[in-house]
Amino acid sequence: MDRTPLRAALTLALSLTACRQPPHIVVGSKNFTEQVLLGEIVAQQIERRVHVPVQHKLNLGGTLLAHEALVKGDVDLYPEYTGTALTAVLKQTPPRGGADDAAAVSERVGAEYLRRWRLVWLKPLGFNDTFAMIVRGETARSQHLATLSDAARAHAWNMGVGYEFRERPDGLEGLQRTYGLRTDGDPLSMDLGLLYAALGSRKVDLIAANSTDGLASAMDVTILADDRHYFPPYQCAVVAREQTLANFSGLREAIEALSGRIDDAVMRRLNYQVDGLHRPVPQVAAEFLDSLRQ
Repeated sequence: MDRTPLRAALTLALSLTACRQPPHIVVGSKNFTEQVLLGEIVAQQIERRVHVPVQHKLNLGGTLLAHEALVKGDVDLYPEYTGTALTAVLKQTPPRGGADDAAAVSERVGAEYLRRWRLVWLKPLGFNDTFAMIVRGETARSQHLATLSDAARAHAWNMGVGYEFRERPDGLEGLQRTYGLRTDGDPLSMDLGLLYAALGSRKVDLIAANSTDGLASAMDVTILADDRHYFPPYQCAVVAREQTLANFSGLREAIEALSGRIDDAVMRRLNYQVDGLHRPVPQVAAEFLDSLRQ
């Protein structure tokens, strides 16, 4: 019996079924609290403003995994940081002039993403999540530490870092080279969510965390100033596939309505709601969006 017509009919039926699936937008994020929160905020904003189904692919993994998912079309958009895109994705050397380079970095990243992958950087959300080298408050007070240069002159440090920080071109190796920062043995690598617990329990004495961490404002810790401007700007914005923005009317406007609405203090407060108070991410995101309408 010739089964070719049957197979052809089944293939056609499956194709027609796929074509009839309702259009939807896939929102992704990386695998730490701030990213998951931002992904949820953006997803809910799209559902409220664009009125299309949103599929969540949050907690994808690190930078390169999230970027690959976007390029392949597994996700339509996700939040990213300009300095991370410049160094970890584009493999370019950042300027060392401090905050004044934010616009230049954004322009360079936006142009390269569009040229290489037809990916669009939308307007920044409003905060700069730079790396933050943090010590216990008592350590800073007793040793008179305010800057990374102070820390480099003090002694060798028992350091805790995230897995990605060890490998990034704007990470550990360049930091040590810039400041002459010494470590007491090999730095301990761990999930980002464990850094503050390790610092509090004295398992480590210096951590490579983030400036918008909620726990940084709740614990007795000191963020050491990057006085040699080693870290580039890390403005956060949503990166989206150009075709997705073209396919969904009002999508760009809905996301950019969040532009400038999340400054450093707001992001720290949102992060603390999850990391410090252990509240559900969807609830924190919904309350934030509700507050924008008041």
